[in-house]
Amino acid sequence: MQSTILLVEDDAVLRRGLAELFGREGYRVFEAASEHEARKSLNPQVQAVVLDVGLPDGDGVTLCRQWRSAGETQPILFLTAKDEELDVVRALDSGGNDYVTKPFRMQELLSRVRVLMRGSTRPQSIQRDSFFVDESKMQIVEDGEALPLTLTEYKIVKMLMERRGVVPRNLLLEVLWDDGSKFIDDNTLSVHMSRLREKIGAEHIKTIRGVGYQWSDT
Repeated sequence: MQSTILLVEDDAVLRRGLAELFGREGYRVFEAASEHEARKSLNPQVQAVVLDVGLPDGDGVTLCRQWRSAGETQPILFLTAKDEELDVVRALDSGGNDYVTKPFRMQELLSRVRVLMRGSTRPQSIQRDSFFVDESKMQIVEDGEALPLTLTEYKIVKMLMERRGVVPRNLLLEVLWDDGSKFIDDNTLSVHMSRLREKIGAEHIKTIRGVGYQWSDT
């Protein structure tokens, strides 16, 4: 199931850029440009909130406090143009889980959001043929036996198995980037795929030329 983010940011250019960034990462995004729109957009589908502190019709910190008082538990990451200690304390004391200060690096923001998402999602098993993803143990299991995969290989296989369509190469390359690689190119990804085919079976990983890769059930 696609994870959903509520993005609350009044700067239209920044909001559109962040929405596209999250969308490329595979997230579904609800956008809001004001406190009023944010209140209407928060619903049970939302698994995390990226919330600007300064809004044209209110204060993100106050909104967060009110949501928490109403029983809303979705993790909230604040975007703020201020880096003064008092503002950070106010944001976190209101019930926020994390914050980033503008200007920020996009990949850093993505990393923070991923952490929030992991904390808001219950471990689950994704079944494909005789394989399933055990997220609680971060393992790929085949016929009851955990496969000897590295953490990077696990992330790649999980992404392939949970998507019914083709996974673009750029999304898979971001998995390698997250793993701390200093230099990433298509050849690096091809090497990982070659090793995975040896461990899992070449018939399960299809190359879609010019696009990416796709999981294939037998």
